[in-house]
Formats: sequence, C-alpha cells, structure tokens
Amino acid sequence: MSQGSLRASVVKLPVELAQDDSWRMESVLSKYENQITIFTEYLEEYPNTDELVWILGKQHLLKTEKSKLLSDISARLWFTYRRKFSPIGGTGPSSDAGWGCMLRCGQMMLAQALICRHLGRDWSWEKQKEQPKEYQRILQCFLDRKDCCYSIHQMAQMGVGEGKSIGEWFGPNTVAQVLKKLALFDEWNSLAVYVSMDNTVVIEDIKKMCRVLPLSADTPGDRPPDSLTASNQSKGTSAYCPAWKPLLLIVPLRLGINQINPVYVAAFKECFKMPQSLGALGGKPNNAYYFIGFLGDELIFLDPHTTQTFVDTEENGTVNDQTFHCLQSPQRMNVLNLDPSVALEILKENLRMFELVQKHPSHWPPFIPPAKPEVTTTGAEFIDSNEQLEELDLEEDFEILSV
Repeated sequence: MSQGSLRASVVKLPVELAQDDSWRMESVLSKYENQITIFTEYLEEYPNTDELVWILGKQHLLKTEKSKLLSDISARLWFTYRRKFSPIGGTGPSSDAGWGCMLRCGQMMLAQALICRHLGRDWSWEKQKEQPKEYQRILQCFLDRKDCCYSIHQMAQMGVGEGKSIGEWFGPNTVAQVLKKLALFDEWNSLAVYVSMDNTVVIEDIKKMCRVLPLSADTPGDRPPDSLTASNQSKGTSAYCPAWKPLLLIVPLRLGINQINPVYVAAFKECFKMPQSLGALGGKPNNAYYFIGFLGDELIFLDPHTTQTFVDTEENGTVNDQTFHCLQSPQRMNVLNLDPSVALEILKENLRMFELVQKHPSHWPPFIPPAKPEVTTTGAEFIDSNEQLEELDLEEDFEILSV
C-alpha cells in the first residue's frame, strides 16, 4: 500500500448546506460509493513473515493464518461516512462525509465493546449467515436514525454540549465525553463509561460508577462479580450480576507534542495484546482511524473515509449488514506517523502512559458518578433540547502527558 493512500484528502462539506443544493452533494458523494471486494484478493498485501499480528487481544501467525486473520478483522463492525439519511436536527446535513470520521471511529470502538459484552471476543461473522438476535440489536443501536441511541444524529447533537457545532470535526476527547453521556440512556447495555482525567485512572471512582444498588441485602455490591472476569467475557456470557455494571474505560492521552514520542511506542503496542482491549481512536489531524492491532511497527486500522448510502431496517425488522463489515485488506500505518492525541480503551497497571491510583486524589473535586437526568422523554427526544443539553455539560479537561 502506498504512503500516499494514507494521506488522501477528504472533501469537507459546509455545515449550513442549502436544501436546494442537496442534490449536488448526493451527486458528488455517489461517485465514492463503496465497492466491496472479497478480502482474499488482498492477501498478498501482507508480507510473508514469521511475525505475530495482534488484533484486539488475539494473536495470529501471519505466515500460516492470513485468512484467519482477515476473517477476524472483517468480523468487526465497520462504520463509515453515510449519505441520504434524514437531516440531523431536521435541517442539518444529511451526510457526515468530511466531518464525521471520529464519530464513526467512536461507533466502531463502542460496537466492539457491545460485541464482547453480548457475544464474546471469539464470535465470528460470515457473509450471508444468520446471526444471533443480539448482533442485530447491537447493529440497530448505530443506524443513522434519530431514534437509535448511538446514531450519528445522537452523537452530533450531544456534541453541541461539548462546544461542537453539528458538522464540526470531533477529537478523541470529545467523542469519549459524548459516548459517556449517551450511555446514560442505554438501559439495554447498561454500560459504565469512565473517561480518565489528567492521565489518571482512579480505581475508587470506577467502583462508584460500576456499583449499583443491590436488589436485596444478600446481593454483593462491594466487589465485581466473578462473571466479569476476562475468562468469562471470552465465553460471551450475558449473565451479569445486576449489582455491577460492565465497564468501558477510555483513557485520552497525549503521547507527544507534534508527533508521538518513540519512548511510548512499545507500551502503546502492548495495549493491543490485552484480552480486554478495544483498540484506540486517533490518526492524523482531521483524519480519524480506529486502530485495532499491529504488525511490527505498523498499526492496523479500520478506515471510515468511505461514503456509503444510508441503510435502514427492512420489513422483517432486520438490517442488511453487508456494508457494515470491511471485506478489504485493512490499512496499515507506521506507528510514528500517528498523531500523539489518542484515546485508548484499556486497563493495565504496568503501562507508563498514564497513572493508575487506588484513591481519589485529595486535590481533585469530589467525584460524582454521572446520572441520567430526570426527564419524561426518551434519549432521542432529550438531546433535541438545547436547555437540556446544557444540563449534561460534563466536559473535562485533559493535560498533555509530560515527555
């Protein structure tokens, strides 16, 4: 793959796009309609080497397991630019091409968390094969509709509370804050989303977020149940104790000033070896990618910069998922070309990219677990109100990691 392909420019669309010009936008974007290609034609793009490839906590021997590797990658839900969905906010853009790449990467990361939550890391996807009902339900959480909890509509409008106009590019920190807020309305998955602050992960605060009131006096609420261990997660069990929420941990980091500092490369790559890893959000300025693994000093990522047509549920209530899985060979980028601003979904004590402490720092403000506001509407209706968006202003600042 040429280096030039990684620097491909993206056409930026004006936010206030006149309705009369919408047909022009559709005409331009239709030229970039995704052409799905079976990934076996791209096997030669990976070198014939004895090196191991790591993908979200699983290793593959590249020399003998190329097909297995690409099958594992194609099983990840792939969210790209879309067009022809209903205008965001009623009068906003009907496509996110040019500005929604980080939002799509956030969707991919969260979708992987939900896959692990309900189906397990070892779940695999096959084209035209009937999938579990949980898979369809997960996919429908991300459709480009106002009433889907993690849709581009919900994320863009929730970003208003983070100071981002609809149609403005998000950074990793903003996406993390938006997902944390939207998760408050997701009762089915019931995730506790913790976004670290000042490069510090506080165990005490995480326990406060994950613990819920016990259903009875006999329900243990002071410790995570055994069913949340890594070994049980890999089996795809959904028998989670009602007294403890599954945790999604996001660690926004700055691993350098203008480029990633080489001293962090080894630790950054180590994150992809963890069985609990959900990858990383990052890339280059105004070009976001979802990083899922590495080969040597090259990061493997899913690229959202492909424009496809909006897909809705069919009459039988299912979603045609053929355009939600990347069947092409995934792209690669040298780790030193990565922008130093990244968001990791990890937890590992011996990494030096951030600090892990047991107690809440005394000089910090008291930690108050985020709670769903008391409203009588659904989450989709809730974020239509600017006044209620202000009530959800939970923005946190992040320091630059010393190098």
